[in-house]
Amino acid sequence: MTDLRAVDLDQLADRTGIRVEFYDPAGTRYGFPTFPYHSAPDGLATRRQLRAAGLRPGGHDPVAQILWRHRKTRRVAYLYRLDLAAPKRVASPAQRAAIAKALLARRTCRVCGQVKPYYIPRRYGECLDCLEGSQP
Repeated sequence: MTDLRAVDLDQLADRTGIRVEFYDPAGTRYGFPTFPYHSAPDGLATRRQLRAAGLRPGGHDPVAQILWRHRKTRRVAYLYRLDLAAPKRVASPAQRAAIAKALLARRTCRVCGQVKPYYIPRRYGECLDCLEGSQP
């Protein structure tokens, strides 16, 4: 695996003495190799980045994390190794048929039996036309 140090952040600390809050490539402060937002080393990606590339973690645990502040809360995104990532699984034709059947059931009204172009609100259990007809 590649070295988990960000050269720019190391040089900044050496040059100015400023330590970046969420930069801990050795994992001594946070217990896990940690990088600030937009500073992950090459060869690591988040789940979203893996998904966009048609990959998945492949059962491997994260090797590092990105920490940042959003308003007053601390946010985290875990990083996975790209070289261990596996291709995304594709649904079989039977699975796709089952999903299509379930989605059709969500658009079918239980009262009038019509298939609507929208999902029937679970709150009411009937389409909006039947709901309007049942109210005084």
